[in-house]
Amino acid sequence: MYAVITGASKGIGKAIAFELAKKHYNLVLVARSENLLKEVKKEIQSKNEVSIETLSLDLSTNEAASKLLAFCESNNLKVSILVNNAGYGLSGKIDKHSIEDNSNMIQLNVLSLTQITQTFLPILERNAPAYILNVASTASYQAIPGLAIYSATKAFVLSFSRALYHELKSRNIYVTALSPGPTATEFSDRAQISEKGLKAAEKVNMSAEEVAKIGVDALFEKKPEVVTGILNKIGAFGVGLLPKFLAEKIAGSIYE
Repeated sequence: MYAVITGASKGIGKAIAFELAKKHYNLVLVARSENLLKEVKKEIQSKNEVSIETLSLDLSTNEAASKLLAFCESNNLKVSILVNNAGYGLSGKIDKHSIEDNSNMIQLNVLSLTQITQTFLPILERNAPAYILNVASTASYQAIPGLAIYSATKAFVLSFSRALYHELKSRNIYVTALSPGPTATEFSDRAQISEKGLKAAEKVNMSAEEVAKIGVDALFEKKPEVVTGILNKIGAFGVGLLPKFLAEKIAGSIYE
């Protein structure tokens, strides 16, 4: 069986690919950079006897889902796991970035994830039991001034995933939302997180490998949701005990 992993060229996506390879799943690695994908493929196959296909694809287009499915079907790949990891964030007030950049983030984090998930349902059902791992964030749990669009997109991923868990389990397809906190990846560079935000993140930073193992374990345990790390769990669920205005003010002081 094959696992399709988007955003697999680095960070959490790459780490999830390693975790699934350890469990003897063949892989379809998807990202924009063909060179990085080839490097990841070589690295994984040096340690695991699995088949790996790579696909260089811009996932932030409306055609991405159909192109990805066509690739899998044309190569007769039996896919039983879908990992929607591709996504990114931009920090600062909404007008710090162009409408185009903000729209592209919504397209990748929300629309593409939704389109890929729905497009792959028939192939997953054919190869059931099947699994979907959607990478959300601890930012899913509250509005965050300074990460307004990003936190909203991840709130969508969490809500969407939990609803799908109930919709699809009767069809032997199990959905898990993975919500990492700060992770040692390139995310903060692209998001342009402030020095203050980076220092705050250092206290709860986890490695991509730690996050991936927690996510993959939760996936096979058929959990609808998992937050990585004790402090992140306390923060994600504890924020609900605070008045929203106060929680948003505290978060905004870090990221604005």
